[in-house]
Amino acid sequence: MVSVAIAAVLLYFSFREVKWNHFIGALQSCHWGYIMLSMAASIVAFWFRGLRWREILLPIDPSIRRRTTFNAVNIGYIANFVFPRIGEFVRCGFITKNSSPAAPSDMAAPSASSSSSSPSSPAPSSREIVRKKASYDKVLGTVVLERSWDMIVMFCFLIALLVFKWDDFGTFFVEEMWRPIARAVDFSIWWIVLGLMILLGIAVWRIVAAREKNPFFGKICGVFSGLWQGLVSFARMKNKWHFLLYTLIIWAMYWLMSASTMWALPALGALGPADALFLMVAGSLGWLVPVPGGFGAFHYIVSLALSAIYGIPFEQGIVFATLSHESQAITMALCGGASYLYEALHKESLPAGD
Repeated sequence: MVSVAIAAVLLYFSFREVKWNHFIGALQSCHWGYIMLSMAASIVAFWFRGLRWREILLPIDPSIRRRTTFNAVNIGYIANFVFPRIGEFVRCGFITKNSSPAAPSDMAAPSASSSSSSPSSPAPSSREIVRKKASYDKVLGTVVLERSWDMIVMFCFLIALLVFKWDDFGTFFVEEMWRPIARAVDFSIWWIVLGLMILLGIAVWRIVAAREKNPFFGKICGVFSGLWQGLVSFARMKNKWHFLLYTLIIWAMYWLMSASTMWALPALGALGPADALFLMVAGSLGWLVPVPGGFGAFHYIVSLALSAIYGIPFEQGIVFATLSHESQAITMALCGGASYLYEALHKESLPAGD
């Protein structure tokens, strides 16, 4: 509910001064073919996100299919519209559900508590005893790795803009982002963070030390062990260059999505490729704000960027932000809905790699 409230407040501030007759007029002057190009680029990015994720998953479960990872990515996107970031967990569960059963040697040894149970205890159901190669914790580790790579790429673009285009873009990030954050966060909060980190370190030490004696602590360590296996799966990846190539294609599509939306609006016709890169980075920051589907945050940040950097009236900037966000949101909804429907209707097995 808090995230929905934040989104509503940001949407209010984004649209409160919009003159709707001008807004509709700007939409009527839009070249919609470029918006279709942006949506097509979104679908290509979704497909290559699925391919890239599959490269990380293959060392864990070689039977993971291209179709499965693509549909998981799409279903995760629509889940994010319900609750921010929940889609990352939903797609992990989807992959685990569609993973192959683990061999007996891959399964964890039964705990002492289970081995000492009474012979008269009822046998576990098949659902309870089936273990998957791509267990949930391992898949979650691959998602952490994948998202970490995207964060690294985004910040590389951000640093490049600040280094080579400081006069154009540096002021925006300092005045509109860094200083408001610095003023909002009091120095004393860092002592609280330090104290929490010390407590967390002590808790981790106690859990690890008692993992052999305490079954619950042992389970926690098992989960983090699976996460670690997911993270290090990159080192065991056979085709690392595929992963890097897919990452390059994904971000090229993100740039094309930003540029084509920019080309669609005559009012932004004077902007160039570097400006599309800047708007892509600003928009990515908007999607990071923990609100459902990026609503409000994306609109406000992108409109503010166009106003602060280029002197474009906020009212015109909100047209670009709306076209960019809503075209992506519609594409996510269509692809997510299609993937969910496909998975609901096609339960039969396909050959590995399809």
